[in-house]
Amino acid sequence: MLYWLAELSDGGDFFNLFRYITFRAGAAFFTALIFGFLFGRPLINLLKRRQKNGQPIRADGPEGHVLTKAGTPTMGGALILGAITVSTLLWARLDNGFVLVVLGVTLSYGLIGFADDYSKIAKNDNYSGLSGKLRLTLEGIIALAASYVIMTLHPAELTGQLAFPVFKDLLLNLGLFFLPVAAFVMVGAANAVNLTDGLDGLAIMPVMIAAGTLGAIAYAVGRVDFTEYLDVHYVPGTGELLVFAAGLIGGGLGFLWYNAPPAAVFMGDTGSLALGGALGAIAVSMKHELVLGIVGGLFVVEALSVIIQVLYFKRTGKRVFLMAPIHHHFEKRGWAEPQIVIRFWIISLILALVGLATLKLR
Repeated sequence: MLYWLAELSDGGDFFNLFRYITFRAGAAFFTALIFGFLFGRPLINLLKRRQKNGQPIRADGPEGHVLTKAGTPTMGGALILGAITVSTLLWARLDNGFVLVVLGVTLSYGLIGFADDYSKIAKNDNYSGLSGKLRLTLEGIIALAASYVIMTLHPAELTGQLAFPVFKDLLLNLGLFFLPVAAFVMVGAANAVNLTDGLDGLAIMPVMIAAGTLGAIAYAVGRVDFTEYLDVHYVPGTGELLVFAAGLIGGGLGFLWYNAPPAAVFMGDTGSLALGGALGAIAVSMKHELVLGIVGGLFVVEALSVIIQVLYFKRTGKRVFLMAPIHHHFEKRGWAEPQIVIRFWIISLILALVGLATLKLR
């Protein structure tokens, strides 16, 4: 919205700053951060009043969770969504299709997560949310619609193409099959982040690291000079996604202030599904779907640990891990919660650097 103040500029004054994506990204970050600090405590107090028992705790989960996490309110992801929405609407170009699609996916997945959280709280049962089939169906419909719009925004030479990291000239023409592949990226990312969100601060920091990495790549991919230097595919308009990513990071930090151990609030499915969907939509927009698997490698491992556990148990009646997702496996082995969280943060940062390196390794 405030981008239009650049029209008041005659070339070298203060209003000219509004033309620059980097300036508006910084402004979006601080807007979202301040939003988180201002509305965090009021939201937590509201959630405590509305949620008598807080988030239902898994009966089969680590024993200590019943003692340390019972009564903690959930749906704190609404704080992040509010921060992202306000900062994006204020500082991003609203005539940019990529921004509108990514924001739309984020808020839509947030609504699905909200419905899931509400159902669990109303029945005071962690397993009484939306059915898995219904949730995946809704996520899939939204992802397919978003993928179609994104395809129409891509330049003709990249439409329906799957790009590969490192191999600069390799493009796989999927045609219309690109739609389910792109939808799978969004749905998969959303649910992988959702599975990761099991300890205080565990999910939000890797999400912010991934968002910062994808935002930087989006900025590079959206500039002709950078793409020529790095020899990557140019996707006009994606640079504006840096503003969205900066708002996500600012909102995430504001949330982490209250989610740091011991958490005063959980993000719930309201936040985890929305943030995962946002990462997936950004990756699809800038033609870096496979790089997301590297940058968000922690989420991939968390999701795979659940898939492996379920399939192996159904086949043999035995478990591969003491408990899935894998962060609970380490809890069962005696690792302290802060130890797991910080080590997973370190892994996320390493993977983000590897993902960034793919820009130049070609």
